[in-house]
This record gives sequence, structure tokens and C-alpha cells, in this order.
Amino acid sequence: MGATTLWGLGVALFLSTFVNKVDRKGRVSVPASFRSALTGQSFDGIVAFPSFVQSAIEASGIDRIESISAGIDEFDPFSDEYDAFANAILADSHQLAFGDDGRLILPEVLRDHASITDQAAFVGRGPTFQIWEPGAFRIVQEEARDKARQQRTSLRLKKPDTEGPQ
Repeated sequence: MGATTLWGLGVALFLSTFVNKVDRKGRVSVPASFRSALTGQSFDGIVAFPSFVQSAIEASGIDRIESISAGIDEFDPFSDEYDAFANAILADSHQLAFGDDGRLILPEVLRDHASITDQAAFVGRGPTFQIWEPGAFRIVQEEARDKARQQRTSLRLKKPDTEGPQ
């Protein structure tokens, strides 16, 4: 299991966790299932930025960043909200192209933010994924499992909209 499309609607859906080696130059192989979910987008790679919530790298295809950018554009261009999100997401984003071998180079600034050295955990989160230092993610994942156990009755399944546009 890895990545697929959400309910056949062409929206990338990233699943599972993969740990891959990072070389001295910051090159890392993106899981094949994640790459296949991004096939057909206008940019052959990922867009990544430092999470402003956790010590991880937020990543997705260009389509998701275009959607986030459109959401930021909904704010008054001279507002504090616009500045905060544009600076925290768009200004810190890196377009990282896939090489012929499916690898990309994680910039040092991103690796430093997530404390990534010789391994990186690619963590599927539905329409996005994160890149973590594997040990740090194991701790966060255990905490998340504990919270999920405690809140398990609050999860509801959403049925897909099968009718499409009217």
C-alpha cells in the first residue's frame, strides 16, 4: 500500500510510512507509490516546506500548493493573515524535481528543520505527506495512537460523492 487517488477523483492520496536512506548530498528516494500518485501533474516532483506545527517537512504535489496559494489569496493582500501564511508556506516552499532514478535533493534548510541526517521517514497523510527523522516520528506516532484510542468514537466515515458535478 502507498499512494492512490481519492475515490477515483484524481486527487493524490498518500498512505503508509516508508523509511529511506539519505546520502551525504541530501539525495533521497521518494517512495515509488508516492511518485506514481503525482503522475500527470504540471511539475514532476514535489513541493516541500518546513512545518510550522512540527519538526517535520510538509510535502505534496504542485496541485495542493496551488490550492493552498488560492486559499491564501482569499485574504486581503495587506492583512496579517495573508502575510503570515504567504511567508510561512509559500516563501519557504521548495520545488524539488525528481531525478531519473526517482530521487530528489532535500535542501539543507529542510533537513536541518526536521533534524534529518542519514534516514528520512515519508509519512502518508492523505492528500499530503510529511518527511520526518524516523526516531522523532516514532514518538509522535505513538502519541497519536494514544489520542486516537481515546477519541475513537468521534471518527465518522465520509461517503464519497458519486454523483459528480450537476
